[in-house]
Formats: sequence, C-alpha cells, structure tokens
Amino acid sequence: MLMGGFLEKDAVMLAGSAGAGKTTIALQYLVSGIRDYEEPGVYVTFEQLPDQIYRDAKNFGWDLPKMEEENKLRVICTSPDLLFTTEDGESILDLPIGDIHPKRIVIDSLSHISMYAGEKNMRLETYRLISWLKMHDLSSLLLWETSNMVGQVSSISDSGLSFLVDSIVLLKPVEIDSTIRKALVILKLRGSDHDKRLREYEITSRGVDVAAPFADYEGIMTGSARKVVKLEQATQNFTEAFSRKRR
Repeated sequence: MLMGGFLEKDAVMLAGSAGAGKTTIALQYLVSGIRDYEEPGVYVTFEQLPDQIYRDAKNFGWDLPKMEEENKLRVICTSPDLLFTTEDGESILDLPIGDIHPKRIVIDSLSHISMYAGEKNMRLETYRLISWLKMHDLSSLLLWETSNMVGQVSSISDSGLSFLVDSIVLLKPVEIDSTIRKALVILKLRGSDHDKRLREYEITSRGVDVAAPFADYEGIMTGSARKVVKLEQATQNFTEAFSRKRR
C-alpha cells in the first residue's frame, strides 16, 4: 500500500478509535525496524506503564526487554510536559538518543499532548515536536485517537494537524452484514504514490495482517457500507426475474 514504505524522517500520523490496533501497529513498526533493518527504536507512552507494553508485545512473540538489553530499544513512560525541551535545552529523549542512536520513534499519543497543550496551542506544540524529531533524524509514528467510533476523516482534519504530518494512516471499524470489521486506508503519503483503496486488516498472533481491498462494497467511509451489484450480476438478476414473470 505504501509503494515501498514511509520515507526516512517522515512524521506519520496513525489515527483510529480505541481498540483499532494503534499500539499493536506501533510496536510492530519498531520491532520490524529492529529485526529487518537494524534500526533501533524508542517507544514513548504517556498512558501505559512499561510492564503493560511488555506484556502486550509478548502476546505477539516480541521480547521487548531483551531488545532493550541489546540496546536496540527504549520504552519510556513519561508526561507530555516533560517531552519538550526545557529552558536549558534538554529533553527526556536526549539520553536514549545518545545511548542507542534510534532511527524510529513512536509517540503514544498526540491526543495526550493535546490535553497538556490545549486546543489553542496544539498545532504549535505538534510543529515543535515534529521539527525536533526530524532535526534528530528520527522517523516517527504519531498516534492519534479519533473522537468517535466510526473514525470519520473530519475528526483528523478538524484537529488542524493533517497539514503538519507527512503521512496519515486511518484505521476504521466498519459494519458489514451485522459484523464489525477493520478497514485501513492511506489518506496521505507525501512525496510518494500509494494505494488509495480501503483494505481489511486483522490483528493476529503475529501482529497486524493487511488483506484484500473491500472491492465489493461502497460507502464504507461514510459508515453506511453496502454491497455493490456489478453490471453482469444486475443483468443476470433482471433476466431471471423477467423469465419468472413470463412463466
């Protein structure tokens, strides 16, 4: 879907409602960087304690404490007001950056920064954060919790942050045939082409698996998914109905 992946030093917003799998994808992003590309990573959380992160990751076979022992990962639980640089020019991230020289970082989440900074200053603080991360050559995944269950695109644009990030990935629960399924769409990918289709994804024992597009449905983004009747099927249905009427 990403036509090769995110560009280096890009700031990517991963948006979705509670339970969409944002934390799982974020952890998988860091673990993949460590295992497949030898890129150390940092996970910054404002809500969960490190033990919770370790436990959740273990369910997918990811041994985060071991990665920390090998200086490939750092998990940091802190407060949003400590994330930003002080008057002395220091940041809580200075130490892990000096220790393991990370290439990837996850911020969980921008929504908590909003609680600290306030709606009025949110765009300025986010701009400061993204600029700081890029200055330190970090590729970042910034989690954002949508305000409603359907995860409307408007909740992202209304925040005023969509123009600050380089890419936006939206995770969206959809109701199809009285069943809740999970949809993923790339809303924005600056500097690169990308798959514009909505694809289903599942959270498995290996992490997140992205599957086929919702090719047979329309109206998914509006929350009113309906099955598309193709021309051939419509013609066949009409022919069968006409035949029954003649008999």
